[in-house]
Amino acid sequence: MAALSDARRVVVKIGSSLLVDRSSGRMRADWLASLAHDVAWLRGRGSDVVLVSSGSIALGRGVLGLGDSQLSLEQAQAAAAVGQIRLARAYEEVLAPHGITAAQVLVTLEDSADRRRYLNTRATLGTLLGLGAVPIVNENDTIATDEIRYGDNDRLGAQVAVTVGADRLILLSDVDGFYTANPAADPSARRLDVIEAVTPEIEAMAGDAGSGLSKGGMKTKLMAARLATSAGCAMAIAEGSRRNPLRALEEGAPATWFPARLDPAAARKRWIAAMKPRGEVRVDAGAARALASGKSLLPAGIVSVEGEFGRGDPVAIIGPGGQRMGQGLTRYTSAEAAAIRGRKSSEIESILGYPGRAVLIHRDDMAL
Repeated sequence: MAALSDARRVVVKIGSSLLVDRSSGRMRADWLASLAHDVAWLRGRGSDVVLVSSGSIALGRGVLGLGDSQLSLEQAQAAAAVGQIRLARAYEEVLAPHGITAAQVLVTLEDSADRRRYLNTRATLGTLLGLGAVPIVNENDTIATDEIRYGDNDRLGAQVAVTVGADRLILLSDVDGFYTANPAADPSARRLDVIEAVTPEIEAMAGDAGSGLSKGGMKTKLMAARLATSAGCAMAIAEGSRRNPLRALEEGAPATWFPARLDPAAARKRWIAAMKPRGEVRVDAGAARALASGKSLLPAGIVSVEGEFGRGDPVAIIGPGGQRMGQGLTRYTSAEAAAIRGRKSSEIESILGYPGRAVLIHRDDMAL
């Protein structure tokens, strides 16, 4: 069974019902402080941590006096605008005593559907983690409409896990795992400790309704499991309302685990390799040797550019003898790549008129 002890990168999804007291509309400060202790504990063991946190609308609606009634889109967006400030401040205040910098990252479904935005999000999150910060990710409810919404943070959590190459996704919930039926209605329901695959039989066991302030039910968690495990990330559904929920999970608290099928790097390489290339770049012998040793592709190693492609598109990488070496996701358009081919990364700004990425294709976005 998967565990947190050997996790390299952990994404934790936190629902509104865990963060915000439903009766008062206020933050559960003591619980959040205990979660901060868990984050510091994980980081002390060498794990990167990303938090996918709900709560902005739940916090903002109380401040604006919107009550418990169903909110219109405009009201929800207004509540999110007020609540996001409080949510970010709360995380900043509980993480700072541990010497941890909090960073707010707001996304919409478009940011993962559009390959260029996806790569930009991936680069930003990777840089934040590299600098030792803990990103706090939430759906950008102030601008998101139904057409560009994830709609629940279970699937957002899975998408973030895929984006950052996490090997563990923890969905903190108000139940301690996935049950064969609703345990509140069926006393014979039993928790499944491990689910190897999301089969039609497993889907039939899932209900629809979320609870309290949350929007997700077990069906959304199964959707998240499919996405995460196919990308090499093991996922757990665990009871989150207790203090120090992550440490409790590591110490054997009840949960349901969905094992990963591959490791994150291998899953990502397979995804990239399956894409249809939009063009190609030919590299010189020096670049070919660098790529073979695991390096990124720099503009200096490009000999020629063929085809028309945009940022984030897959392009084939052709070796000096005409052999196909693999392909990757480019960080420049075909016109930009042609303009900077054979040039040093330090010259990019003077050639294009604006600063760009140092590499044309990063090694993490490449399948050879």
